[in-house]
Amino acid sequence: MNTENSSNTHKPRLALIAGPTASGKSDLAVRLAHHVGQAVVINADSAQVYADLAILSARPDAAAMAGVPHRLFGAWDGARACSAADWACAARAEIDAAHAAGALPILVGGTGLYIRTLLDGIAPIPAIDPEVRAAVRAMPVDQAWDALTREDPERAARLAPADMARIARALEVVRSTGRPLAAWQDAREGGIGDAVAVSACVLMPDRAWLYERCDRRFAMMWQAGAIDEVRALLARRLDPDLPVMRAIGVREVTEFLSGAIDTPTAIATGQQATRNYAKRQYTWLRHQMPPDWPRIAYENFIENPNIASLFQF
Repeated sequence: MNTENSSNTHKPRLALIAGPTASGKSDLAVRLAHHVGQAVVINADSAQVYADLAILSARPDAAAMAGVPHRLFGAWDGARACSAADWACAARAEIDAAHAAGALPILVGGTGLYIRTLLDGIAPIPAIDPEVRAAVRAMPVDQAWDALTREDPERAARLAPADMARIARALEVVRSTGRPLAAWQDAREGGIGDAVAVSACVLMPDRAWLYERCDRRFAMMWQAGAIDEVRALLARRLDPDLPVMRAIGVREVTEFLSGAIDTPTAIATGQQATRNYAKRQYTWLRHQMPPDWPRIAYENFIENPNIASLFQF
């Protein structure tokens, strides 16, 4: 499972555990931390960064942390969006602090964009001209698609004609900067992948097993205070477009609180949304993570007492 080679021998170490929601990443991270003796678990989940989502993000509590230091869990107020660049900057600081203290940083999460931004860096795209952005975002999707096929045909060929969010992003970049998005992405900067020795694994359990865990966990969240958590979030009257307001479970609980749906419907739709998210993560992680990162495909890894030792730290 260790991905290090001889050229990485003297580089500071970084353990990385990726996987879809409910796949057991947090449990494995704590077991690995106990195995190595001195470690810090660093969150790489885009929902668990928000202080407002302790329950709906399944953020580990003190008991689950089992005495292991955890960082970047609940570190962002929901009123402030945490971008991949924001998170990567904070994660770099936590990784450096762990290394300075002689501890192993263990990155754990399922947000692939966060992980890739940290390791590979981020495209140094200048701020988009507000007028360009407003004009692009006001275009109908078919018009934006036609424009992109003319102005950045390479990017258009990789996108679905109805994917307005990505079409608009690519079009506003090429119009504002004069360069296509791919050119900026090729110039990524700030990644730490070449500076650390990464030992990684990607948890890819049986889907039926994973989906059953997703269903059970959402039902437990409902009973464990998710309703009060969303009620408190709604009382803040935050912008509905903020990531914290679009987290899985928030919409379902909000509809329940408004009387639009009953309890069984809210739970069922929340469970379906969680399964859909897990499926998207599963697909992304399978195809976007480096091919030499081991994939753990069997569902009983959580109960396997020897799994932590496979990281060889």
